[in-house]
Amino acid sequence: MMTDADTIADIPEGFERNLRKSPLTEPWEPLYAKRTDKAVIIGLRLARPHTNGRGRIHGGLIAALSDNAMGHSCGHAMGGASSLVTIGLAVDFVGSAEVGQWLALESEVIRTGKTICFAQCLIKADGVVIARANATFRVVPKTAQVA
Repeated sequence: MMTDADTIADIPEGFERNLRKSPLTEPWEPLYAKRTDKAVIIGLRLARPHTNGRGRIHGGLIAALSDNAMGHSCGHAMGGASSLVTIGLAVDFVGSAEVGQWLALESEVIRTGKTICFAQCLIKADGVVIARANATFRVVPKTAQVA
């Protein structure tokens, strides 16, 4: 059985425990994040809770975490002054991954504006692209309530 020390030793350099938690991602912990000047990269070591019935990475995990990574990256690029709500998300699956591989969701902010933010993401398993995603986010002032 893997211990926390084994897991930490197996995490690529620059990644730290992701401090942004949500009820959706809680069962997939531990999640890691690496901040760059332009983006927030989300990473995790694939385990059984991340898989489908065939033991391969679940497409829903890829969709949810790519949405998460792109949203965090847009927020990071905008200085954290606004919240973001996903209004469009598309994912193209071009490969697969299995338990034990390192999954990295590498986002790029395409454009930010007063009301809209666009981003794209490459999803990689041990450095090999297995999916790509793009999203459009609505920019919402943090004081506003979203219905």
